[in-house]
Amino acid sequence: MITKLAPPGVSGISEVLSRNVESEIFPPHLELVPQLNELYEFQLAFYESRILTEDEVLRQGAYFSRVGGQPTRHFLICRGEPLKLADHSSSRLKAFFKTNQFKTGYATHGLFPYRGKFHPQMVKALLNLMGLKPGETVLDPMMGSGTTLIEATLMGVDSVGIDASPFCRFMAQAKLDGLRVPLAPVEWALQNAEAVFEHFTRTSGHPSGKRGLKKTSQVRLDLDRGPKEGSNPSKALSNILKVEAVRNYLLLAYLDSAGYSLRSQRRAPFELFRAILERYLFVARKIQGVLQGVESELGKGTSLEGDARRLPLQDGEVDGILFSPPYSFAIDYVANDAFHLQSMGVDLPALRQDMLGLRGDTLKEKYALYVQDMRQVLHECQRVLRSDRFCTVVVGTNNQQLAKILNVEPQDVRSISDLLVDLARESGLELVRAIQRQITGMANTMRSEYILILQKR
Repeated sequence: MITKLAPPGVSGISEVLSRNVESEIFPPHLELVPQLNELYEFQLAFYESRILTEDEVLRQGAYFSRVGGQPTRHFLICRGEPLKLADHSSSRLKAFFKTNQFKTGYATHGLFPYRGKFHPQMVKALLNLMGLKPGETVLDPMMGSGTTLIEATLMGVDSVGIDASPFCRFMAQAKLDGLRVPLAPVEWALQNAEAVFEHFTRTSGHPSGKRGLKKTSQVRLDLDRGPKEGSNPSKALSNILKVEAVRNYLLLAYLDSAGYSLRSQRRAPFELFRAILERYLFVARKIQGVLQGVESELGKGTSLEGDARRLPLQDGEVDGILFSPPYSFAIDYVANDAFHLQSMGVDLPALRQDMLGLRGDTLKEKYALYVQDMRQVLHECQRVLRSDRFCTVVVGTNNQQLAKILNVEPQDVRSISDLLVDLARESGLELVRAIQRQITGMANTMRSEYILILQKR
């Protein structure tokens, strides 16, 4: 039976409109962060308010700025200047980080513009929704730029990230290192940026002009190669590069500037590098300043190179899984990262055959292999996950592309999200909740992304 709601009448409308919707949904002692403007964010915030204790909201909540007037750690991490951008940065980029201050530009997430990376604030909330606690372990079997690992570390949750791409493994590790990297050597590197730039240009190569490498594609990354006697870089540079965390952090800044050089000719390569290194130092200083005194509460993040179809983990070893698989063949990550992979001596054609969504010759073959691979990935996820715990998959649906290769109308395409739910069920992972969020700026490829929360029964 349908319950009919009685309208308030003209005299009661003002009373209804005077109510604060947030106070109707959330307890009065919880204050939401600014910039909450999408339905899925309110949904995740609602679940956090029901799942977390007050202390947990303070320590690891994603969508609240204060609990009873006391600022949350997320608010403290995000407040102030979100990211030190170079003067030549576009007004659009500056506006993006300003308006997404509590969503994506905090900690070391804003380093390196990796395409298709996770939304950090959303990841923090999803880790909370899955009930992960400090000391437990979360797995990201396709870690990309390492967003899950960074968020887990900040929350005191241990993490293991795996990716087939050697560059992704390196990038995730470097961003993790930024949470603890010694600042003095990075400050020295900024003061001696030209020597650092020359060193990495020699050992890693550099894009020339619009495309390609000044060195051959066979150049290998040799971070342990010391400078020749009497030449630059100085002995001091050789010494600081012996510290792995420093070496990783400086190299990521260099590769970031090299990637920018491929996309834009507006600034000289060295000027780009210096500006980006200055930003990396700012980020490390800011996050380490917020975490001062609570370093012992951070989780341990481990980044590995490997295959999500064959996870190097024991049965029931992890307490949660969170990942975003490729949207079939929507993004070519090997092509995107070609320079960075070549600088590491990676065989690109061989890597392509190991990357989910890229295997195969024709588009139909790529899609068929993607389905086969994802069936195996979800089976592995079920195997390494503890009973009753959760596996969350965030995936978009590129129906326009799929319709063309399957020769059907877009509305008749079976979405990737529906496909993965069925494959998960085959492996013993049941759908508990599906949350939809809109994607902007990619209407020709995909319009929606789905958060699929699965449970091992």
